[in-house]
Amino acid sequence: MHTGLTHTLDLDRNGKTSGYFGIPFSIDRSPYFQVKVPICLIRNGEGPSLLLMAGNHGDEYEGELSLAKLIRRLDPKQIKGRVTILPMANAPAVMAAKRCSPLDGGNLNRAFPGDPLGTPTSRLANFLETELFPRHDVIFDIHSGGTSMEHLPTALVERNTDPDRQGRGVELMRALGMPYGFVADNGRASPTSMGAARRAGAIGVSGEFGGGGTATVDTMAIAARAIDSLMITLGVVEAPVLAPESKPSAPTRLLSLSRHSQGLYATRRGWFEPAVRLGDGVAAGQLAGWYHDLERLDLAEEALHFAESGIVLSRRLHTMCEAGDCLLQVAEPVEG
Repeated sequence: MHTGLTHTLDLDRNGKTSGYFGIPFSIDRSPYFQVKVPICLIRNGEGPSLLLMAGNHGDEYEGELSLAKLIRRLDPKQIKGRVTILPMANAPAVMAAKRCSPLDGGNLNRAFPGDPLGTPTSRLANFLETELFPRHDVIFDIHSGGTSMEHLPTALVERNTDPDRQGRGVELMRALGMPYGFVADNGRASPTSMGAARRAGAIGVSGEFGGGGTATVDTMAIAARAIDSLMITLGVVEAPVLAPESKPSAPTRLLSLSRHSQGLYATRRGWFEPAVRLGDGVAAGQLAGWYHDLERLDLAEEALHFAESGIVLSRRLHTMCEAGDCLLQVAEPVEG
């Protein structure tokens, strides 16, 4: 009664079912409290099996809003196979508009494979990796930069040592129709949802769709098109559901982000002023911005420079920084 994760759902039932996973967690105001994680199960016979997931981080809204729409719009008669939708996987973080859960400080995308006897975030991660992910062929986890960062719209897969599965992952990544895409190498023990998908025998695909703790016309359109394109590519649906009038996308440009030297990090408390925009092409040694010390107004601002060439992939939105904060990242274009 005080541990694990509970539900009464038939995960293999045909039709459309909405419900919750419950995670017991005693708190001051409610000793028998349960974290409620909403889920929608849609199935129409045999066929492809797709899990769509958002709210892994609570302040990333393109996926949360898009999947909420999809729950309302998708009818079992429209699909072949199974679509499982988790619109707000880290529900406490979503409700608090935070990256991590306020209940246990858990960052779900750093919690896999989790622990069935651990904190709520850890228990959820364990259930996803061991019970829910293995039921699906493809896991699509939708992210953005969150409150503190803006991110170039970019699709993502993690490197798979199986060349066939790696090839399929890149193929599905391209099918999303994102402007950019890159392969991350987080190792076999990766604590992310993509690492969990790989260990569960599924193909994991992800992406960054915006940032700033908001949703815009452009980022919502990109997310809708990506979800539709993936479902059509897999054969789950025959026509777009979220964006029936969207324009065809240009080919995805591949990038590589594999070295810490591709990031620019603060080494002390200060205030960062950027000199470049998201998507700019930059060269090693080029001016990246200035670091101000508003506690020492007699000191001139410090010029910061890029260590590597590439395309500006992400930028910290909060001007005030502490040692260790990532200010900018550049990704290296990959040909072929």
